[in-house]
Amino acid sequence: MTQPLLIKDILAKPLLVAPHAEIVSAGHGRFSYREFATRISRLAHALTSIGIGRGDTVAVLDWDTHRYLECFFAVPMLGAILHTVNIRLSPAQILYTINHAKDDVIIVHADFWDLLVGIAPQIERDVRFILVQDGASAASLEIGPDIVGVYEEMLAAAAPHFDFATFSEQTVATTFYTTGTTGDPKGVSYTHRQLVLHTLSILAMFGPMAASNRFDQNDVYMPITPMFHVHAWGFPYAATLLGVKQVYPGRYDPAHLLQLIDQERASFSHCVPTILHMLLQADPAQSIDLSHWKVVIGGSSLPHGLAASALARGINVFAAYGLSETCPLLTVAQIDPDHADDLTARCRAGWPAPMVDLRVVDNNMVDVPRDGATTGEIVARAPWLTEGYVGNEQASAELWRGGYLHTGDVGRFDDVGRLLITDRIKDVIKSGGEWISSLTLESLVSSCDDVAEVAAIAVPDVKWGERPLLLVVPVNAAASDRLDATIRQLLEAEIAAGRLSKWAMPERIEIVAEIPKTSVGKLDKKAMRQRYAP
Repeated sequence: MTQPLLIKDILAKPLLVAPHAEIVSAGHGRFSYREFATRISRLAHALTSIGIGRGDTVAVLDWDTHRYLECFFAVPMLGAILHTVNIRLSPAQILYTINHAKDDVIIVHADFWDLLVGIAPQIERDVRFILVQDGASAASLEIGPDIVGVYEEMLAAAAPHFDFATFSEQTVATTFYTTGTTGDPKGVSYTHRQLVLHTLSILAMFGPMAASNRFDQNDVYMPITPMFHVHAWGFPYAATLLGVKQVYPGRYDPAHLLQLIDQERASFSHCVPTILHMLLQADPAQSIDLSHWKVVIGGSSLPHGLAASALARGINVFAAYGLSETCPLLTVAQIDPDHADDLTARCRAGWPAPMVDLRVVDNNMVDVPRDGATTGEIVARAPWLTEGYVGNEQASAELWRGGYLHTGDVGRFDDVGRLLITDRIKDVIKSGGEWISSLTLESLVSSCDDVAEVAAIAVPDVKWGERPLLLVVPVNAAASDRLDATIRQLLEAEIAAGRLSKWAMPERIEIVAEIPKTSVGKLDKKAMRQRYAP
């Protein structure tokens, strides 16, 4: 009989080989893998006691703690669907996702209770609530929707062993919502089979690498990507299968994160560029040894300037590439220990992971030449990619037109087969008939010492169609006055050397206090274009 690929089997190996390894939840305690497995069983009993079973949906609004990891396992292991709610969305968007996902139970931290009270009258189903408390009492909360239980009290009252059933690997395990530039958030779901294959692919890619940025059993894993965002990029499942020590930070305060990295000797993390920049700018970063720390950068392109700053602090920083719709792993940069200072290698998206069929195509789905110069749209196939958007056949058909998932990203392969992302299709700047890469401009300008953050966008121009506009955050107020001249001198040198088109020289350089970001920390170029277009 063929054994199905189920999330419950991810737990089997660590319980045999690393039962005493720690899962550290900042401010909440330390749990061995054996204790973790017991808590998963207790949570399963608690959920079934209120009627949750196969096909039901359990939503979670919480900080990044051991509880979230318990939900990653217990909910899908019941045959139910885990809905990871993006707590950074607007209340109206959160309400939409709750209704669209058809949540049956919501596990909610007390910090988000008022938010749910505000939208509860518009929730379309008879949803029940389980309260998560960190010091607050249920009695102190404003009266609102009925609370059927308190998380820790329900676990304490539950039996320590649960006999998890075996069912089809095609059972939906998780769902979450990705926000685009228009319309309502789109639901993305994954089956047990897809999540297990994605977990195995992470380990098949990162483990055997003859590179300094591998992920193996000697690492201490600490995610700095929200658990609601693509399962924290899938690494919690991979870390659990490895049986490594895991550290969950709770809230994302820079000093707190750096303290955990130092005290727990975290050696492998992942985050978006904004978070890494925030950590490097924090005062504690100047006195903490970070030379043991490997950091995967995704979500947005890794700028050369940020990579250089991290490398100067001893951080082994490198890029990876994927989307919410790809679970997300597609490619990873591999760092040759003999060429550790190669910023180009670190910032490129890298080589495809095992089982990933990656192409760069033109508008007719014909592969563009692999000449290191010709660009096209990146399309992909892999066993773990989402089959489409939940309840949205039109968007799903558009996503998978031609039999490949369309990423919406523009890129090319270099002479050794590494992928280089040059832009998002919607963010490419076309000026006077010339295509200008916003990512190239951002990476160049980020190398200026006086630049903290930079974004390049297209703004309408009557004569040339579009012209590039740079938004730049200076490192301090003193740098503001000289930034315009410094940036233009840098770009003029690149143009003179033939590495940059003359059309790429920005029409305007705006010095700003901050740059708009999305709910997951990416540059929000839609908001920028709306704010700064003439």
